[in-house]
Amino acid sequence: GSLVVNYPFDDDEQGIAIYSKSPDDAVFQQLALSYSKENTKMYQGSPCKDMYPTEYFPHGITNGAQWYNVPGGMQDWNYLHTNCFEVTIELGCVKYPKADELPKYWEQNRRSLLQFVKQV
Repeated sequence: GSLVVNYPFDDDEQGIAIYSKSPDDAVFQQLALSYSKENTKMYQGSPCKDMYPTEYFPHGITNGAQWYNVPGGMQDWNYLHTNCFEVTIELGCVKYPKADELPKYWEQNRRSLLQFVKQV
């Protein structure tokens, strides 16, 4: 896991980790930023220093392919084949948080979710 909003494209023609700009790149960045700006730790860009000390996401967002290449991912497929604008929101460095930590996750993401919904 991580703490970041990832947006299309998730792969590129070369199959390497490189920025892969979609035709709606500016819209995807706006959507991603609308979420990350309301989550202080996410927006700072280095959420998982203990696990991934060199990982940095400017303003808490990343182009999927620039982070790591995922050929055939659902996010890209939905965008290309159904015109669905989809982002992937990674909510934490730990993939399976303990149940008693869930209220903390809610508080960290409540404002982000509301801001994201307002983008409609």
